[in-house]
Amino acid sequence: MKEIQQGLTFIEEGKIEDGLKKINQAKETANHDQLFTIAEIYYELGHLQEAKKILEELMALYPDEGNVLIQLAEILIDLDEEDEAIEYLLDIKENDPTFLQAQLLLADLYQMQALDEVAEQKLLTAAKKAPDEVIISYGLGDFYLGRGDYQKSIPHLKRAVHKKEELPGMHIELKLAEAYSAGGQFEEALQYYKEGLKDYFEPHALFGYGFTAYQVGDMGLAIEQLEALKALDPDFTSLYPYLARAFEAEQRFDEAMDALKAGMTVDDYNDQLYLLAGKLSFKRQNPDEAVQFLQQAIAINPSNLEAIQTLAAFYKDQELFEELLELLSHVEGLGEGGDPLLTWYEANALNHDEQFETAAVKYQEVREHFKEDPDFLEEYAYFLLENGERENAIVYFKSLLQYAPSREDVRELLLNLEN
Repeated sequence: MKEIQQGLTFIEEGKIEDGLKKINQAKETANHDQLFTIAEIYYELGHLQEAKKILEELMALYPDEGNVLIQLAEILIDLDEEDEAIEYLLDIKENDPTFLQAQLLLADLYQMQALDEVAEQKLLTAAKKAPDEVIISYGLGDFYLGRGDYQKSIPHLKRAVHKKEELPGMHIELKLAEAYSAGGQFEEALQYYKEGLKDYFEPHALFGYGFTAYQVGDMGLAIEQLEALKALDPDFTSLYPYLARAFEAEQRFDEAMDALKAGMTVDDYNDQLYLLAGKLSFKRQNPDEAVQFLQQAIAINPSNLEAIQTLAAFYKDQELFEELLELLSHVEGLGEGGDPLLTWYEANALNHDEQFETAAVKYQEVREHFKEDPDFLEEYAYFLLENGERENAIVYFKSLLQYAPSREDVRELLLNLEN
């Protein structure tokens, strides 16, 4: 044992080779307990094969010894031999002191193999055997959180957080905050984020805190946390859209734009940043800049329907029908057509371009979709009227009055048409 201690001293001093030499010498005369200690040292130093060899020799002598089986399983996991590790863990008897640890390891392994139901059963077995064991409560809570069962995870994590001193370094408050936030219980999440971040200042948690504050409408707190995250980890790209939205909600448009542009420098292929910048530019009374940002968003992601709709709506509103038709033609050429709103806009542009027959076909394609939309009903009714379909126009003017009964001008027009 003296040589083992000398070896550990050398290792602690950074004299790894001298330490291993002493450990190797001790191995020749070590008893079984000392051999287990040597195996642990090899494992800590990353000498997995040497540790495995010793533990396999001990297992031959003590086939039911849980500590040996656990240590051997952990080595096999590190060696990517999970199936063999599972076999050893399954051999650990229920009355063995390491049984609970084995169930936790088995749950992790089964999760890695996408066998969530089996993993859950292992954790529930452990919980039944030791209902007051904090590590089991935490394990179940973390398991359900990872699987997206937020409501299931919360009670287990709450039990664990009351005994958090038994699990140092686990940051249970932040896990509980994440579960509450993901489950839509934002107010409850805020208090746990606040507590958890006192002990562990971490990017993912900062984002969760900022996002949750944004969800409850506390834009000042959201900005504070997301700015802190930006300073800590500027490459955390998810922060920029929410930081910009929070600034925008506070009517701080210039700072919102600065946040979006900062995000673009980190991730210039993020079409959502360009979409938000385009919509924000309209609020800043800069339509030319808005068009440029929206065109960039579409160039990056031709499937960004919101960017396409926003740009198309601008072209329609400004009666830029040539640009609108060009945009829609480009979108259809990429196989991204078929949206009813865009088809309506196309019909409107074709009508103004005096392509009446094609416009009629487009209107007919979407008339059922917009049968309760007053703007569409009015536009289509006038289109029909202007193209000589008076009876059909009357039908749609009447439909319009159902959804806009205060339109006296339409009522008067109907009387004239019917008389």
